[in-house]
Amino acid sequence: MYDVVTFGSATWDLFLDLEDFKVIEDDDFLTGEGLCFNLGSKVEIEEIDFFAGGGGTNTAVTFANQDLNVAYCGSVGKDFAGREVAEILKSRDVDTELQKVEETTNHSVILTSEGEERTILAYRGASEVLNEVDIPWNDLKTKWFYLAPLSGELGKITEQLVEHAHQNNIKVAFNPGSSQLDFNKNKMNDILEKVEVLILNQEEAAKLTGISYEKEKEIFKEIDRLCPGIAIMTKGEEGVVVSDGNSLYYGDPLPADIKDKTGAGDAFGSGFVTALIGSQDLEYAVQMGIANATACLEEKGAKNGLLEQEKFRKTNVKKVEL
Repeated sequence: MYDVVTFGSATWDLFLDLEDFKVIEDDDFLTGEGLCFNLGSKVEIEEIDFFAGGGGTNTAVTFANQDLNVAYCGSVGKDFAGREVAEILKSRDVDTELQKVEETTNHSVILTSEGEERTILAYRGASEVLNEVDIPWNDLKTKWFYLAPLSGELGKITEQLVEHAHQNNIKVAFNPGSSQLDFNKNKMNDILEKVEVLILNQEEAAKLTGISYEKEKEIFKEIDRLCPGIAIMTKGEEGVVVSDGNSLYYGDPLPADIKDKTGAGDAFGSGFVTALIGSQDLEYAVQMGIANATACLEEKGAKNGLLEQEKFRKTNVKKVEL
């Protein structure tokens, strides 16, 4: 039996450090700013790197690093990138027997520059086409499911995955993506009432509840009503807040020499669940999640800085009654 089976994307990430570009402000852009190049000219690249990414595989590596028996249930392509992702997972002691191979691997081109936010060009490939008939249901013998953000055909069977877990006494950690947050209210409520750990960022928490993320206690009261398990709201540079239904746990961020933000959310969620599996101590789980996310931030690539064997710096965690 596995300790954890992870679900989510597997990607091949191409990092490009840019030189010739300009950031312009314009309301036509969703974020109010755009990254611009000279049309018809050559754009110089300072540095280029290739790494394996994707929420399903990033989280699997954290669990494997902590000596848990973990399998990745997802899909890679019939291409060089797919073979590389599979080999990297095997080298990190992640079981790939539940993995399917089809079409073209998901790819991301991540445009970065010192002092600037990253911009990601995403191609949705093999991970998007995995569907209900592709899941080896009878082989999902595990204590936990970790559902990283799911989209495409895989996202459509979120409810079936959670129900399967519920029927087989498997605990679920759920980090919904944007397409899952768009589920109708009844469907989402059915899912949330069977979830052990719910992981959201501020914007996702606000979208789920319809409450401004600045009203933290109100948000958590609503989430606790919907989800009987542990609820997490990550706050980027401001740390994290966790609710067990009775108290809020505020975790401070750790100082970090940030190299790359890719995969930090996956690192926090999987680090938190790893500690929860081992100890059931929420303060320790918050510390583990923050430490794993910080270690991820300090290396380029979503897997390269992930902690091994629970050796980490501990942050301050403050407990406040709801």
